[in-house]
Amino acid sequence: MGAPEDPILFETGSPEETMELGARLGAVLRPGDLVLLRGDLGSGKTVFVRGVCRAFGCADRVRSPSFVLVREYEGRVRVFHVDLYRLTGPGDWPNLGVEDRMAQGVALVEWGERIAGLYGGNALDVEIRSGRSETDRVIALRWSDPRLAHLGGAR
Repeated sequence: MGAPEDPILFETGSPEETMELGARLGAVLRPGDLVLLRGDLGSGKTVFVRGVCRAFGCADRVRSPSFVLVREYEGRVRVFHVDLYRLTGPGDWPNLGVEDRMAQGVALVEWGERIAGLYGGNALDVEIRSGRSETDRVIALRWSDPRLAHLGGAR
């Protein structure tokens, strides 16, 4: 499967289901992959990352990196969990040092829209929106780089 023309949509009905979708995505991510997470505060971005970390067998508790900016989790693949909420612009991204280490693992970046222009279609875009109820989420996956075709396996 190459890049889909339209986003692939998923609906989840609970944080557990959102975490399970993250685990399904984690099962197909590879070192060097960059995932840009978008969504309002409290939309479930960190919950989604917990699922990805579970797929890689990371033992540490996954917490929001809002105040430390970057958390790193060890598993079968290293996971860099980044939060750009407090950064002033894409010029701050290189200072985090994640880009230099991405070949060693996968990077999941909350508020990823702040650096999307740096990567064009070379990243997976995950948008998490509220659904019909307080716990429902609509999650859209988009990518354009054919190197990310393996992500189609997350369906």
